Amino acid sequence: MSNKDIKLVQLPSPNFVPERDKDKPLMLEVSHLGIDFGGLTAVNEFNIGISPTEIAGLIGPNGAGKTTVFNLLTKVYEPTRGTILLDGKDTHGMNTIQVNQAGIARTFQNIRLFDKLTVEDNVKIGLHNSIKYHMPTGVFRLPKYWKEEKKAHERAMELLSIFDMQDMAGYIAGSLPYGAQRRLEIVRALATGPKLLLLDEPAAGMNPSETSELMENIEKIRDEFHVAILLIEHDMNLVMGVCESIAVLNFGEIIAKGTPSDIQNNPKVIEAYLGSGTAGENADAGKEGTLTGSSDASKPAGSPDAKIGGRKEGA
Repeated sequence: MSNKDIKLVQLPSPNFVPERDKDKPLMLEVSHLGIDFGGLTAVNEFNIGISPTEIAGLIGPNGAGKTTVFNLLTKVYEPTRGTILLDGKDTHGMNTIQVNQAGIARTFQNIRLFDKLTVEDNVKIGLHNSIKYHMPTGVFRLPKYWKEEKKAHERAMELLSIFDMQDMAGYIAGSLPYGAQRRLEIVRALATGPKLLLLDEPAAGMNPSETSELMENIEKIRDEFHVAILLIEHDMNLVMGVCESIAVLNFGEIIAKGTPSDIQNNPKVIEAYLGSGTAGENADAGKEGTLTGSSDASKPAGSPDAKIGGRKEGA
C-alpha cells in the first residue's frame, strides 16, 4: 500500500495515527516536551504520538530543533519539562543506556561508527543487549562464549544482508564509502532490538539510486522487525515517499502535523521554509511553493517558485 493511501485517524489524545493502528497503544507518546539552555528555549510544547507500525517524519528548516528532539528522546539531554512514554513506560530518570535497553535506538546526523573495527564487529557491538555471557566466560573462552559468539556472528550477517552488506563484514568500517557507513549505522541500531528506531538524516551522502533503495528498506525494516520509525530528513523525495505522517518543527515548536499531502500545501510550512509573504503569493498562484521532492538550487530561498527540499540540518 502506498503511503498516499494511508488514512490518519484522530485518537482521544491530540494525536493522529494510521487507521490500522487505531486500536493499539502508542509506541511513543510525548507530551509538553521542552528544554531550555540558559535563557534560550530550544524546544517547547513538543507533542507527538507514534503508533507501533508507523513511519513518521520530523522536518523543518535549519536550526528548528529536530536533532535536539532526538537528543531529548534518547536522554543525551535531560528535558526541562514534559513527559516521554515509550510503550506506556515513562522514561523519566533513565539514562541513555537504559533508554536504549527500553527500546529506543538511533542513528546520528554525523556518523558515529567504531571506524577502526570491522563492519561485523560494529554490528556485534549493537547486539550487546542480547549477548548472554559474563566477562570471566569471555576471558577463559568457555563453551558458552563460543556458543554466544556463533549466534552473534549469524545474527550480524543476517542484519547486514538487509542492505546486501554481508560481503563487507570483514572490511574496516572507516574504509567504507559514506553511503555504506550510513547503512551500517542503521544496521547497528537495529542490532539493539529496538521498538522505536530514530533515523537522523539517513539519506545524507547517498545518490538517488541509493536513496530509492533506502526508501524500500525502511518499509522492509518496519514490516520485518515490527518497529515504529521516526526520521529526520531533508530529502523530500524520501520523506514524501515513505512517511505516513509528518510533523513540522520551526523555532522549537510544531507548526503542522498531517499526511504528506496535508503538509505539502500547508501555508505555515511554506512560510517557515521560504519566508513570510511567500505562502500568500503562492496561494494566489495556486501551484507554486509546494513542499516537493525536488529543489532548484538556482532559485534563492524566498523566491515565489522556490521549492523545498535537500537542505542540511544544523540543530
